[in-house]
Amino acid sequence: MNPGQLGTIIILVLILIVIGSGFVIYRRIRKKLRDFSNMVFGTPDLVQGLKSVEKETEITPKSVAAATSLYLPNIMRDFPEFHYDEMKKRAENVLVSFLCGVDGQNPELLSEGTSELRNKLKMRIDMHRQEGKEEHFRNIKIHRTEIRLYRRRQGRCSIILQSAVQYNYFVDKGGVKMEGSRERLKQSRYDVEMIYIQDRDVVENLEDAGLAMNCPNCGAPLPGLGAKKCAYCDSPIVEFSLRTWSFSDVKEV
Repeated sequence: MNPGQLGTIIILVLILIVIGSGFVIYRRIRKKLRDFSNMVFGTPDLVQGLKSVEKETEITPKSVAAATSLYLPNIMRDFPEFHYDEMKKRAENVLVSFLCGVDGQNPELLSEGTSELRNKLKMRIDMHRQEGKEEHFRNIKIHRTEIRLYRRRQGRCSIILQSAVQYNYFVDKGGVKMEGSRERLKQSRYDVEMIYIQDRDVVENLEDAGLAMNCPNCGAPLPGLGAKKCAYCDSPIVEFSLRTWSFSDVKEV
């Protein structure tokens, strides 16, 4: 056997060793991946496991900051005529109508709200029109709505409700899909803020407007929003109806 043949044989042997070692390493890695996939996803197919997690994420509602039991007693103390179920339904209607307004590029679809909320919707629509974009929300479904926050700041009252929402979300530009999917669901959370308005004509254009909790006769602070009369001058306090609540903001969180 000449040196050239011997060299060729050595090279072939080395190649076979490398191939064999690579095959052994590949089998070990594949086994580890199968074991990992079985442990995490319950299936030996890692790709299938990742797809199942992706699908589960698609259909699993987001959790919401549920502080209703904490804040509702305080709200009922300040507003004895407050009807939580009705207010929650109104907030959900505002949220859905806001998203429908974006989808249809029509601010008139907003069911109710302050001028600030209507302007926010209009500005969003105008911005998309200038950019040649269409933002769509289809098959909207609200899973759950809870009170996230109740606050009285500088004599103003506001309630923030948080909703877990699902929809098909996609953005088109010039007929080309830019974001999202028409087929896949998206899960999200939205805050809807409502404020207590004393005189809608006066505060319609004021941001974060709300009730100044003072006696209209002597100006003394009221002990609570459910007070029937002033503790200082005995002047009767006019109770305000549910219509004095208005919605001032909608935002994804």
